[in-house]
Amino acid sequence: MSEPVRDLILIHGAWAAAWVWDDLLAPLRAAGFRPRAVELPGNGHGPLGGLDAGLDDYENTVLALLDTLPGPVGLVAHSGGGVTATRVAERAPERIAGVAFVAGMMLPSGTGFADITAALKADHPEAAGIVPHLLWNQARSASRVPPEAARRIFFQDLPEAAARRAAGRLTPQPEKARAAVPVWSAGRFGRVPRLYVEALRDRSVVPAAQRRMQALVPGARVVSLDTGHAPQVAAPAALAEVLGEFFRDPAAGPQGV
Repeated sequence: MSEPVRDLILIHGAWAAAWVWDDLLAPLRAAGFRPRAVELPGNGHGPLGGLDAGLDDYENTVLALLDTLPGPVGLVAHSGGGVTATRVAERAPERIAGVAFVAGMMLPSGTGFADITAALKADHPEAAGIVPHLLWNQARSASRVPPEAARRIFFQDLPEAAARRAAGRLTPQPEKARAAVPVWSAGRFGRVPRLYVEALRDRSVVPAAQRRMQALVPGARVVSLDTGHAPQVAAPAALAEVLGEFFRDPAAGPQGV
């Protein structure tokens, strides 16, 4: 795409909401971008906050926003938001300039993140991440993260007060969306340029899982940040610099599968 990327859609992960991007917005705007933090349905926020949402609802929410934007658009996906970004890029590769996975789930087609961690846990028991700490509703259709577990697993690199504030803002997550598996093709999602932003101190999507996904879905440009699971909260200026460099020339460097 020769037209420069201006609009970025920021896709949050499980239990979070658009607020998780708040600290990143100003640095991205200063870099010349128009960031738009999407509110996925079923997370307790926005007009569809109470929906029993699945991956189709997530995908359609992002596609609806995409339809309102001109020119090529970049997707920035944190954690489980990577599954949604993959689906959107598969549906509309001609509109997507690139996808940046921020400690994100860059999964092979037909593979869930639980499959990735199951293969790692013998050598890396920490790959279980947040899952052992989750609290479930009676129907096991939604889970929530206890604030203390969120502080230790997601936000351990933040100052104590900031970590507790962020942990307290997490909301219940529909399981059918969290456990969803992406299906994609090499000729559509596979041709979209990708960036993988590693979080080297991540206790949720641990570095071993991040590296495994990079090996299984090769071709992404890779940059490492010395942060926990949420670089957009812990190091927004550094993340904005990395994203700006990628989206100014998404086609440079490795790509394809």
